[in-house]
Amino acid sequence: MSAQPQEGIPGYDYGSARIPRSPVTTEELGLLRRTVLLTDEDEKYLRMAGEALEGQTDDVLDVWYGFVGDHPHLLHYFADARTGEPDAEYLARVRARFAQWILDTCRRPYDQAWLDYQEEIALRHTSRKNETDSARNAPPVVPLRYLIAFIYPITATIRPFLEKSGRSAADVARMHDAWFKAVTLQIGLWSRPYARDGHF
Repeated sequence: MSAQPQEGIPGYDYGSARIPRSPVTTEELGLLRRTVLLTDEDEKYLRMAGEALEGQTDDVLDVWYGFVGDHPHLLHYFADARTGEPDAEYLARVRARFAQWILDTCRRPYDQAWLDYQEEIALRHTSRKNETDSARNAPPVVPLRYLIAFIYPITATIRPFLEKSGRSAADVARMHDAWFKAVTLQIGLWSRPYARDGHF
């Protein structure tokens, strides 16, 4: 898989020397891939999904941000804890990276650079939350339960956008299945900082 490099996205440091090496090994990543049944054939369908989603990321994010906005307990993690008001700049900066994450999920090779960036995303939900966007007054951690629970809405709501590709129903089903596996794989990696030593 390949992806077009993106510049000008606030805080998007994919492949940067600033990103430390993941403590998860490529061998462990391989075992996790096998566990979620992510195959080379799935990667083919992820690339196809990337083609389908390329011009639709804003529309996808309208759905996802609408979902978060409709649930105050989720919007809370993007709000100023002093006032309770959503931090519009924080939301905008995260949105730009979220759009790129959609394409990276479909196009990037799941190699060392990708693995390192998954750890960076994990830390941006935990010990380094708010640092990248200087959102000092937002809550300091996104609870693990919401990362796990978010697998379903992010998977269920992507299908209508894949269907707009004009591909056959069989291809849409394979794209959707591959997306589900890729999202589950990433949430598994993002859970690492939440685990006690030796329990990941």
